[in-house]
Amino acid sequence: MISKRQLFLNHVAQTSDMPLMLEIERGEGIYLYDTDGKAYIDLIAGISVSSLGHCHPNVVNAVKEQADKYLHTIVYGEFVMSPQVQLAELLTKQLPDSLDSVYFVNSGSEATEGAMKLAKRYTRRSEIISCKNAYHGSTQGSASLMSDNFFTQAFRPLLPGIKHIEYNNADDLSEITEQTACVIMETVQAESGVHPPYLDYLKKVRQRCDETGTLLVFDEIQVGYGRTGTLFAFEQYGIVPDILLLAKAMGGGMPIGAFVASRELTWSFTNNPFLGHITTFGGHPVICAAGLATLETMLETQVFKTVKAKEALFRSLLVHPLIKTIRSAGLLMAVEVESFEMVKAVIDKCILKGLITDWFLFNDRCLRIAPPLIISEAEIKKACEIILEAMDEVSNNE
Repeated sequence: MISKRQLFLNHVAQTSDMPLMLEIERGEGIYLYDTDGKAYIDLIAGISVSSLGHCHPNVVNAVKEQADKYLHTIVYGEFVMSPQVQLAELLTKQLPDSLDSVYFVNSGSEATEGAMKLAKRYTRRSEIISCKNAYHGSTQGSASLMSDNFFTQAFRPLLPGIKHIEYNNADDLSEITEQTACVIMETVQAESGVHPPYLDYLKKVRQRCDETGTLLVFDEIQVGYGRTGTLFAFEQYGIVPDILLLAKAMGGGMPIGAFVASRELTWSFTNNPFLGHITTFGGHPVICAAGLATLETMLETQVFKTVKAKEALFRSLLVHPLIKTIRSAGLLMAVEVESFEMVKAVIDKCILKGLITDWFLFNDRCLRIAPPLIISEAEIKKACEIILEAMDEVSNNE
């Protein structure tokens, strides 16, 4: 009989030639369990997705309850669905008044695509500016925002009219002009290896966008929903975007994304042409029920208010000769070492010891630490012990 691992290799499309091949049977809290019952501390949370932990009972129950009522309908334009309406209302209540209209989609890439179309439609401009070493998704439009030729050269030609500026470089802001429809940037750059904004950099970006009539889009697909210590990362920098991108942690483990703007902006999709942006499954009632339970639980527990203390504990414990530096924004952390070979060796040893970590798309010298926000002090200490043990073994083998 063919094993599941072999069937996986035979029939599930891979995106690398070295898949981890962990056969996961269940998840609970910060742990994943394989088919042999081995527990793994999950320090990446599905790439910042499972912020409330795996299979949070509130989310699971919400999914079950909605699944018993109805599944798919006509999602956009015709039917009023309670989970979708409730989630939109609760979400916008947490945001500034100008962000009062939610367009639900299925993923972060789709949120980016929707925002790009909305900016072009509203401003009647075609140029879009993004940042070097930024990641906003892998679909054709969102991939066009990438500056890294390694990940894009095989898929060219990409969208025209894309310019790239250097994140945290105020001198580059002169590239934003009256021809620019929008600037899309991560509030905290993630895949470059965690780079928060300098001082008043984002205020300067906001000012330049205002001067040129350009829309400012913040991508909080990875850094939103409490990851950096506030519900939304931009709250820490004293400015408000015109469009906010959300996904990942938004569904508590279920696939959902959104772009949020003013009703004036989103109304643009209703005319010239009507049905300016449509989706079959975005805002699906079961997924929105999961999203509603996730946000309600976040607000009830205020778990994001524990993030800064947990960040500090990680930083105090992760001290080792192999570590060159640690950059962090709440519980999104990059632990930098000498090389990718060293990162990979540490990751492999951590997995053997029951801990899952990873590296970053545009910085393979850094270990990614982005655990569920519910991780406890004792669990942080255990995780750091495993990482340091792995680093000791890598050091001894050199």
